Amino acid sequence: MPTCQPSSPAAVTADRAGVRAPLTVLVLSGALLALTLLAAGAGYMEIGAGEIIRVLLAQLGGRPELLAEIDQAVPFVLLEVRLPRILTAALVGAALAACGVIFQGILLNPLADPYTLGVSSGAAFGASLALVANLALNEYFSVPLFAFVSAVITLFIVLRLSTFNGQMSTTTLILSGVIVGAILSAGISFLKYLADEQVAVIVFWLMGSFASRDWFDVLRIAAVLLVSVLIFAYYARDLNIMALGGRTSDALGVETARVRTILLVTASLLAAVCVSVSGIIGFVGLIIPHLMRFVVGPDNRRLLPVSLLAGALLMLGADTVTRAVLPVEVPIGVLTALLGGPFFCFIFRQKQRRYRFG
Repeated sequence: MPTCQPSSPAAVTADRAGVRAPLTVLVLSGALLALTLLAAGAGYMEIGAGEIIRVLLAQLGGRPELLAEIDQAVPFVLLEVRLPRILTAALVGAALAACGVIFQGILLNPLADPYTLGVSSGAAFGASLALVANLALNEYFSVPLFAFVSAVITLFIVLRLSTFNGQMSTTTLILSGVIVGAILSAGISFLKYLADEQVAVIVFWLMGSFASRDWFDVLRIAAVLLVSVLIFAYYARDLNIMALGGRTSDALGVETARVRTILLVTASLLAAVCVSVSGIIGFVGLIIPHLMRFVVGPDNRRLLPVSLLAGALLMLGADTVTRAVLPVEVPIGVLTALLGGPFFCFIFRQKQRRYRFG
C-alpha cells in the first residue's frame, strides 16, 4: 500500500514558486498594458483611452474612417512622439533587468549588474568617443558598435582584475568595477572637455533620457532583446546548474567556460545597445532581480520572464513620472540612481552581515 511521504521544505517552496510564476506573469502583463495606455494618454495633450484605441485600430487595421471625429494632432502625437518613447522605455527596462539576472547568475554576486560592474560606463565611454570623434559611419551604427566593443573590453578587464590564481573573488569584483568605472568616468569627462559645443548634448545623454526616441530605436532594441532573451532562455537551465559551483556543473555535463562566455558577451551587447539608445540608467538590473526572487524564487527559468516584465513596468513608470507628472523633466538616470542607490547600500549591508555571521 503506497504511503504519503512528507515533502521537504525546499520542495514545498519550489512548488509554491512554480504556482506563483504564471500568476505573476499574468498580473505584470496586465499592469504593463494598463500603464502603457495611461502613459500614452498623459502629457501636455491629454488623450483618452477610446481615442488611443481608435488611432491604433485605424493604423493597424487600415480603417482611416475611425479618425473622422479626432483632432488631427492626436495621431501624430501618439504615433510619432509618445509610443516610440513608451516602447523604448519598456524595452530598455526589460533589457537591463535581464542583464541583471544574467550577471548575478553567472558571477554569483547579488551586487552585480551592468552599472556596478562598470559595463554601462564602458559602453558610455565608447559611445561618447564615437560622438566626439564624429566618425564617418552612420550614427545609428557607429555609436552602438563602439559602445559594445568598449563594454566587452571593460567587462573582461574587470573580471581579470578580480581573478587571482584562476579563482574569481566576488568580494573584489564590485571593487574592480568601481575602479574601472571611475577611470572611464574620468575618460568621459576628458571627452566632454574636447566636445566643446556638443558637451551639453553629451552630458544630458549620459544622464539617461528617452526624449526624441523614434521607431528605429524601438526596432533596434527590440531585435537585440529578442535574440538575447532566446539565448538566455536556452541556457537558463545551465545557469541554474552553474549556481551549484564549477566542479558540480562540469560533472553534470555543463560546458561552464563556454556558457559563461556566451552569456557574458550577450549580456554586454544588450547593455551596450541600451546605453547607446538611452544613455546610462543604473540600478534597474540590480533592483528587479532581487525583488522578483522574493516572488518566484531563484530558478532562472521563472526569474527571467517575470524580471523582463517588471523591468519594463519600472522603467515605463519612472519615465511617465518624469515626463508627465513632474513640473520639469528629470533625466531618467538620475531618478533610478536616487531609487537604486539606497537599495544597493541595503543589499551590500546584508551581504556583509551574512559574510560575518555565516
